[in-house]
Amino acid sequence: MSRLIFSQVLLLIEAVVIVALYQVFSDFECRQTDLFVLCRGIRLGMVLGLCLAAGFALLLFFQPSLRSGLVDKAASGGPASRRWGIVHIAGLALIAAPTVILSQGQMVDQAGLFLSALALGGVAALVGAALWLMPASAWRDLFRDHARILLPTIAIALLIPSLAWAISLAWNWFETLQLATFYGVAIVLAILGNDVFVNLERETIGIVDFYVEVAESCSGIEGLALTTAFMAIYALMMKDDLRMGRFWLIVWPAALLLSFLLNIVRISVLILIGAYVSPELAVNGFHSFAGWLSFTLLALLILTIVNVLPGLSKTPRATNAKALTPLTEEKAAAFIVPFLAFMLSGLFVHTFSQTPELWYGVQVVAMALALWIFRKPILALTRDIDLIAIGAGVLIGVGWIVTAEPAAPYASLAEVGAVALTVWVVLRVIGTAVLVPIVEELFFRGYLFSLIDDGSAWRKGLAIAVTTAGFAALHSRPIAAAIAGVVFAAVMLRRGRVFDAILSHAVANALIAAAALATGQWSLI
Repeated sequence: MSRLIFSQVLLLIEAVVIVALYQVFSDFECRQTDLFVLCRGIRLGMVLGLCLAAGFALLLFFQPSLRSGLVDKAASGGPASRRWGIVHIAGLALIAAPTVILSQGQMVDQAGLFLSALALGGVAALVGAALWLMPASAWRDLFRDHARILLPTIAIALLIPSLAWAISLAWNWFETLQLATFYGVAIVLAILGNDVFVNLERETIGIVDFYVEVAESCSGIEGLALTTAFMAIYALMMKDDLRMGRFWLIVWPAALLLSFLLNIVRISVLILIGAYVSPELAVNGFHSFAGWLSFTLLALLILTIVNVLPGLSKTPRATNAKALTPLTEEKAAAFIVPFLAFMLSGLFVHTFSQTPELWYGVQVVAMALALWIFRKPILALTRDIDLIAIGAGVLIGVGWIVTAEPAAPYASLAEVGAVALTVWVVLRVIGTAVLVPIVEELFFRGYLFSLIDDGSAWRKGLAIAVTTAGFAALHSRPIAAAIAGVVFAAVMLRRGRVFDAILSHAVANALIAAAALATGQWSLI
């Protein structure tokens, strides 16, 4: 199981990095070359691969027999496995090499070489990863044993991009939906106090000096298609337990409506970022990820609703759900006091110093002292290392780093000597990578979450929302912090262990601290 989990986490991280390389840090577009068809074909291949991976991940989650079969057949290692691992790494190198070696102009001028490297690298990375996990004969046996569920899932997954493309062709036919999208975005922007420009003839809407064209990729039709396809895969996998009539008559229309509303929010946020923050960030960053992010959130919400609402399942829900283990008085104090020390020491240095960043050591001493006093109940929380927690931490850390805006270094640091600066850097890294994750997770995911959660689904959801909001409020980048908070809560809930959330948080902060140390941008932390 650890080998399977490790491969899934690693592939997810690799996919995020590759998408960031070519969607955020590169302005290359297929229309810039004479090899448009080949370029779009490679891009379509990646989309199809992601759809297949998502469908397979859902199968592993909802089909225990398939999951156990994959675990049983997974290779245990050996020379052949290691060789395929090298092939996978070589494929990744081919994919990433053009962004390092070639400039933007060279990518266009040498499009044939560039696209060939992408295609070859993609095939090598995919085949190498699959055969690293287990040999071809094991994959063949797995497919033969579970063909009844695998074949329709593969078919639906491969049809998702085609379905989205086919429906997007009909965008201009739905004039009412188009008007609703435009005026929905206009209302959102106007409520926020903006003067909104709308040009229906050119399908353009915007504020200040930033305007967007609501074309096929922004229409929302693709979201409706993806939502429908996702629900079809879910219904297929849960056909023996799901009440299909209620699922399609109640959940499906509600999901389509929510998808439409999320698209309005997505376009509104895109325009706000472009107008008030950065047009480049809006176009190359947010625009690339927002659609998939909103769809992912919608998919998770659908799964939550289906598993919470009564009457959708043929099997009665268990009514004796258990909350996390109640806290003793000693544990409650251990979870609260270090956080209070952290907050009060921070308030102290911000009140009495015009350069509070220089006095971060005061917070480090306060946290360390509080943790030492309660070391016995805190050390009792330690458990075995969880690879999923580590992978989630890596994902959050990388995401925090790549989405950070460049900031000027602390001016106050230029005034201190070399020895004092060294001491400050050491304390900052220790505080960020070790102490803060313990202190914050003990309070938010340890104490506060247990205080709200009583085992019921709605209270668990409320606990996630409240702890995430509080965690986000402590950070200068609340949206990124909120995403991290949700991930840390999910990591904790997976096995009911606060230690897993601490580990995930520590890995994320360690990566961020390393990036700050390497670049001198201490504003990252």
